[in-house]
Amino acid sequence: MQISSRFTVALHIFTCVDTFKDDYKITSDFLAGSINTNPVIIRKILTQLKNAGLITVTRGTGGITPTRPLKEITFYDVFEAVEAVENGDLFNFHASPNPQCPVGRNIHTLLDDKLKAIQFAMENEMKKYTIDDLRSGIRELLAKEG
Repeated sequence: MQISSRFTVALHIFTCVDTFKDDYKITSDFLAGSINTNPVIIRKILTQLKNAGLITVTRGTGGITPTRPLKEITFYDVFEAVEAVENGDLFNFHASPNPQCPVGRNIHTLLDDKLKAIQFAMENEMKKYTIDDLRSGIRELLAKEG
C-alpha cells in the first residue's frame, strides 16, 4: 500500500502559497513549476482542498488563501481532503475470503482491529503536524541557504 503523491503535492502547494504569496501571482502554472507536474493535476488538488474548506481560490488572479490560520490546518486535514479513503478505511480488504478455508474464514477477525489501530495511530500522528510547521521549516532552511 502506498499513499498517492496527492498528499505531498497538497503540502507542497500550501508551502508555496505561504512562501511566495507576497512576491508572485500564485497560479496553477506557477505551482506546477515548483512541483514539476502538470497544472491540471494542481487544479484538481486545489479543487479538493477548496471543497474541503481548507482554501479559497480566486480564479484568474492567482489568489489562493487558506481559510484558517496555518497552525490550525493539520496534515490530517490535508490528507482527508485529497486522499480517497473508501468507507473511512485506510486499508482496502480483499473481497470475499473463502469461508471454506480456516484462514479465509477468520482473516477479518485476525486483522480488522489491528488495521484499525494502525490507521488510528497514523491519523493521530498526522494531527500533530500543521502547515505552520512547514512554514517554519522552509523559513529555517532558506535562512541557512542564505
